[in-house]
Amino acid sequence: MPESNVLMSSPRLRPGRLQFWVELLLALVLSRLPYVSLPFQWLESYFHELSHAIATLLSGGVVSHIRLFPDGSGLCYSQGGWPVFIGISGYAGAALWGALLFWLSTLGKGMRQSYLMLGSAVLLTLLLWGRDVLSVAIMLSLALLFLLPLKLTYNTLLRGSLRLVALIVMLNALASPAVLLGLGQGGDAALLARITYIPAIFWVMLWFAIGLAALYGCWRLVVAGRDGSRH
Repeated sequence: MPESNVLMSSPRLRPGRLQFWVELLLALVLSRLPYVSLPFQWLESYFHELSHAIATLLSGGVVSHIRLFPDGSGLCYSQGGWPVFIGISGYAGAALWGALLFWLSTLGKGMRQSYLMLGSAVLLTLLLWGRDVLSVAIMLSLALLFLLPLKLTYNTLLRGSLRLVALIVMLNALASPAVLLGLGQGGDAALLARITYIPAIFWVMLWFAIGLAALYGCWRLVVAGRDGSRH
C-alpha cells in the first residue's frame, strides 16, 4: 500500500547512512562556530524553557513568563507544579524536540505545514509568555528561522535544512548538561539534587542518556528506512 498519509514517515525521504553522518558532522561544526551557532543555541534554549513550561502546566502549575538571553541561556518563571518533573523536563525535552524535528523531516507530505506549525508555535509562545524586549526579539528571530525557509522552492532543501536544525538542537541538548558539571550549585541538576537528595551527577548522566537515545532513535529511523526500502 502506498505511504500517502501526511503523518507517515517515508523511507524514500530519509537520508542515507553516509549522508546522516555527514550532516551530523556538519551540525557539530556549525554548533561550535562563533556567531553562526548563536541562533541554534537560542533554539535549544527555547525548547528547553518551553519544555519546563509544558511540564509546569501538565503538573498543575502556572507559567508567568519565559526569558531568553543572548548567550543562549534562559529561564522559565512559574508557580506550582511538580518540581521534579519540571526540573527533568528542560534538557530531556530539548533532546526530544530535536528528535521530533528530525522525524518531521521524513514525512511524506506536509513539509511546509511542519515549518509553518513550528514557526507558529514560537509566535504563540511569544504571545503567551514573552514579556521583555530581548526575549521577544530572540523569539521573533527563531520564528523567522522556521518561516523564512518557506520561500524555498524545493522540498529537498526544506527537508535537509530541518534535519540539520534537528541535529544541532540534539547536539546542543547533549552538550548543555556537561556545563552543569562545572557550575557547582547552579542549574537544574543542582535544583533536583536539593529536592530529591540524589546527586547532581545522576541527573546530568540521565540527560546524557536521553540525548543519546534521541540521537540513536534518529539513526535507527535512517537504518530502518534504508533496510525497509529493499524488497
